[in-house]
Amino acid sequence: MRVTMLLADAAQEVNGKLYILGGGWSLTGPDLPPMSLAIKLDVPWSEANTAHRFEIVLVDTDGRPVTTGSGPDVRVDGSFEVGRPAGLPAGSDIDFAFAVNVPPFPLAPGRYAWQLAIDGDTQEDWLRPFQVRAQ
Repeated sequence: MRVTMLLADAAQEVNGKLYILGGGWSLTGPDLPPMSLAIKLDVPWSEANTAHRFEIVLVDTDGRPVTTGSGPDVRVDGSFEVGRPAGLPAGSDIDFAFAVNVPPFPLAPGRYAWQLAIDGDTQEDWLRPFQVRAQ
């Protein structure tokens, strides 16, 4: 699966399209504002009509999940399934877009990344890094 992820101030998906405001940043802070992840998947023809699970986890520079103090890991999970649109040539990838909106939360200065996994698998480029500035 091919994945495109973009950090934005705000994003939403409407009728299969992503609407992005303030997209493409990788430096923020020192206070973490609300943020969105705009995600577009190119689902292979062979994986249509199959349920898939995704998980997006905030990780530190060592790849360890970030926690909020004594709370759980910072993560979002869900599922998706795409169908084959009528008239689409056999073998074509199928677009699937979605947005994840994250409210502000305390995060120490440093380098972080959102790591996407689909059906338990991840790839090196399924990572969207960002830096939180110090005061």
